[in-house]
Amino acid sequence: MTKTTSLFKALSDPTRVSCLLLLLMEPELCVCELVKALGVPQPLVSRHLAQLRRLGIVEDDRRGQWVHYRLNPDLPEWALEVLAVVRRAEAESERMTKAQKRLSAIMPRPTPLLPSLGAR
Repeated sequence: MTKTTSLFKALSDPTRVSCLLLLLMEPELCVCELVKALGVPQPLVSRHLAQLRRLGIVEDDRRGQWVHYRLNPDLPEWALEVLAVVRRAEAESERMTKAQKRLSAIMPRPTPLLPSLGAR
């Protein structure tokens, strides 16, 4: 990602924001986990994730029929700082509280391949 406007455009949609915030908390998530956590249809989640991938904000990894997403490890520090601010601002929102509860209720959760970037 080379332009700040790309990140801010990505943050203009609540579904994309929710996906990014969940990916800040978890090293990686598959589409099905995001669908369950957000309570929105799979095509909507996939469309937003594809846009985030095109912008270079997330990366995907196909494993059979599953597609797993993670934050791009090469995001610039300023982008991670922006996401951290958004995370703090949304931490207590009803939308994110519900999403976190639904995500934690998914058992068993797949083991991630990469360490979380959210701790930066």
